[in-house]
Amino acid sequence: MLKRILAVLALFVLAAAGFVAWQGHRFLTTQPETPGRDVRVQIEQGMGFEQIAGMLHKEGVVTDPFAFKLLARYSGQDVRLKAGEYQLNTGLTPQKVLDLLVSGQAILYKVSVPEGLTLRQIARLVEQAGMGSAESFVKLARDPEILAKYGVPAQSAEGFLFPETYRFTRKPGSDPRQVVEAMLGQFQKTLPKVWPQGAPDGKALFDAVTLASIVEKETGQSGERGKIAGVFANRLAKKMLLQTDPTIIYGLGEKFDGNLKRAHLDDPKNLYNTYQHPGLPPGPICNPGMEALKAAASPEAHDYLYFVSKNDGSHQFSKTLDEHNSAVAKFQLKRGK
Repeated sequence: MLKRILAVLALFVLAAAGFVAWQGHRFLTTQPETPGRDVRVQIEQGMGFEQIAGMLHKEGVVTDPFAFKLLARYSGQDVRLKAGEYQLNTGLTPQKVLDLLVSGQAILYKVSVPEGLTLRQIARLVEQAGMGSAESFVKLARDPEILAKYGVPAQSAEGFLFPETYRFTRKPGSDPRQVVEAMLGQFQKTLPKVWPQGAPDGKALFDAVTLASIVEKETGQSGERGKIAGVFANRLAKKMLLQTDPTIIYGLGEKFDGNLKRAHLDDPKNLYNTYQHPGLPPGPICNPGMEALKAAASPEAHDYLYFVSKNDGSHQFSKTLDEHNSAVAKFQLKRGK
């Protein structure tokens, strides 16, 4: 009688084990929905696995949060999940979902920063991309610890935020520190390409970046940048005023309405007014790209002291004031007549 009871119990245990194994296999290989639908989930830093499993169940990504937890614990993946925003699908198997969360392949958001933008313009662009507020970006770009970390010889990152296309993970409520540091880090990586023999530091680097920022704003043509840098280098060497409009516009800031007036050129209170103040302006007026930096590092050697727009994106260069006045009359004063 006892043997029969034990035999029945053994059969029951085997049947139960078989059922559990079958259920486990079914869980591992079954897609919650067919066809699946895309679901975005946010894994926050410090989130417990049980909370994550519950969220995935609520979103329909897994059918059994307890079984999903056992799967993760059995495979040792329950402590390896990475924070971030993920694009999942209810048509994925539990193991595939787990693999994605462990891989850290979170959604990346693109932030494209063109050459020649100011710090504040970049801040607004970053805010529009959902990477943090413009105010926070500006504050971080003036943080002494961050600036020191990346060797910025100034009180602001203006000029040192390298224009590039970046990709970042986006977290709710996060500050744009990763954007500021990525841009400053990229600037550091460009230095050996601009100065193969070794980049300057301190004031020499600051002055080079300031000159590069002016070159960046004066022309969009790559072939002219070295020549324009040479004009400014010649004027600085002769202690001539730079007399460049973009510096005045930068100094006006939000007050500039798009119309540069004679009064602006005559105003000595604008410290960026290079018609009134000799030498370089107090600092960079935008964030220059690689070609402008190279031009400032190695200005073209020539005798030109002036240039004027030809209204087609290019410039007419002159060696004397008489030549320059003739060029102005030809390309500017007669425009529209």
